[in-house]
Amino acid sequence: MKTLKYISPLIILFICQNIFAQIKIDKIEPPNWWTGMAHDTVQLMIYGDNLSNAKVELESGIELLKVYNPGNSNYLFIDVYIPDNAEPKSYHLNLTNDYGNASVDFPVYKRENPDGRFQGFSNKDVIYLLMPDRFANGDTTNDKIPGYVDKFEGNPLEGRHGGDLQGAIDKLPYLQDLGVTALWLNPVVENNTFRSYHGYAATDFYKVDPRLGTKEDYKLLVEKAHALGLKVILDHVSNHISDDHPWMKNLPTKTWINGTIENHKNADHHKMVFTDPHRDSVTVAAITEGWFVSSMPDLNQRDPFVANYIIQNTIWWVEFAGLDGIREDTYPYVYQPFEHKWAAEILREYPTLNIVGEVWTGETAFLAGYQKGKKLHPAYDTHLPAVTDFALRDAFYSFLQGGSIFEIYNTFAKDYLYDNSDNLVTFIDNHDIERAMFISQKNLAQTKLAYLMLLTTRGIPQILYGSEIGMVGTERHGELRAPFPGGFPGDKRNAFTAEGRTEFENDVFNFLKKMFLLRKSHPALASGKLTHFPPKDEIYVYLKKSESEKIIVVINNNSFAENVDLSKFMNVENAVLFDLFNERPVNLYDNKKLNLKKKSFAILKING
Repeated sequence: MKTLKYISPLIILFICQNIFAQIKIDKIEPPNWWTGMAHDTVQLMIYGDNLSNAKVELESGIELLKVYNPGNSNYLFIDVYIPDNAEPKSYHLNLTNDYGNASVDFPVYKRENPDGRFQGFSNKDVIYLLMPDRFANGDTTNDKIPGYVDKFEGNPLEGRHGGDLQGAIDKLPYLQDLGVTALWLNPVVENNTFRSYHGYAATDFYKVDPRLGTKEDYKLLVEKAHALGLKVILDHVSNHISDDHPWMKNLPTKTWINGTIENHKNADHHKMVFTDPHRDSVTVAAITEGWFVSSMPDLNQRDPFVANYIIQNTIWWVEFAGLDGIREDTYPYVYQPFEHKWAAEILREYPTLNIVGEVWTGETAFLAGYQKGKKLHPAYDTHLPAVTDFALRDAFYSFLQGGSIFEIYNTFAKDYLYDNSDNLVTFIDNHDIERAMFISQKNLAQTKLAYLMLLTTRGIPQILYGSEIGMVGTERHGELRAPFPGGFPGDKRNAFTAEGRTEFENDVFNFLKKMFLLRKSHPALASGKLTHFPPKDEIYVYLKKSESEKIIVVINNNSFAENVDLSKFMNVENAVLFDLFNERPVNLYDNKKLNLKKKSFAILKING
């Protein structure tokens, strides 16, 4: 009889791996769902170990439809149907295979009362864009979190400053008093990565970055904002993630991202190809498959699991927090058939919602192609209701540098290309581009005229945090995104109060606050029909008319006073004019002329 004297180390390793290997569930996404949803079939993404070929058992009440093995034993995808009459509770999910069994609970909740939720936003609103990290620090205990890093730590421009959701909650009364009606916060999901304060490089799509707070804080922010008459807009990213996302260490599927860290395309920025009937496939692929920057891997929405994940994640945040709209980041860089499906699914679930896509091009003809219902021959189908009006922004940029007011008029004259120019988000600056006061070199009179047109023409105006105090900044992102003075411990002054602001800052603040109030008090200014006249000699005149009132706006963009003959624009014989901004009646000269000082304006309500 022979004795076994030698066993191969590989055999021993194999035996040990099989002895100690166990099936394990680490996480499930989405973490819950709701009854009564239009999106009633949910694809669960299970994270864990040794999940391949698992037999899945699901507690009765919700229905197991299909199980997918994506070729990676650390992930499993499960389709579940949740009927409207499902009992709201946690449903037990059990997985069994050769490695054993593991279980997890999947909560299904009853939907909250929709009253006051999912309001949408429109040209009756003024959007206030704030970066939570740079706005206000309401909880200093979360400034540093073990295990959370930022590669720019200590950099006064690019590092974190400690602002958070509690800070935004604390300043809601300030924002209500200012007169804005909707808040757009940069993404608040976890960004445990480089330049993490800006929020656009997610490392967890279902978790609020703990340096900003918790998802409960986010929901509380929305609830308190609603109680004060303020809406909240979700900043959402479908295009990319951080290269520090855990997925990058172990991709759920082989096609989860476009390319690899070592071998990928760089994004091509010729966004006009999607409306170009002569476009070529190579250029299209360079946009939709290229990485926006090398540290942000490009998600592949052609992968059906990726597509389902993104759609469900968007719906989850809207439903969980009760949000009123979405701003979709880098819209043209995403695989366009997916983006159309994404927008259609969101609006099917929330028909009252509004969605604005960031389309960074200054040419009206290209912008218009992204808005649904476009009037020209469509190069592709789209369900996107609104786009960012970079064409008007470019005209404002020129105007603030001393350019002619005719460029503003000329931009509006191209509105025939849009299906709905009132549903464009208009702005002078945002978190990515130079501030208005930097562009104008603190020319207050010129900047006021730009804001006047932003707030009284057409579209949904958006202002950047700090604009109300004339923050200047530079071309550098870290400086144009400077912290709001008074929002942080140790600040030498508090610009959230009149006493803490300079005379210049109070001038800007009082002007914008008054303009916001006029928009609320006079709906014609916000949502009335725009009729304008070609500017002559830098005098621009336009009418805003609603069912109940008619208002004429007159702008003198000259560096000298002008007498403007109003009889060229309206019947002045029996008209009684009231100056809304200065709150006084207006008496015209016998020759029917209105006297305007240099770089000034008049907002006149017409009676009679």
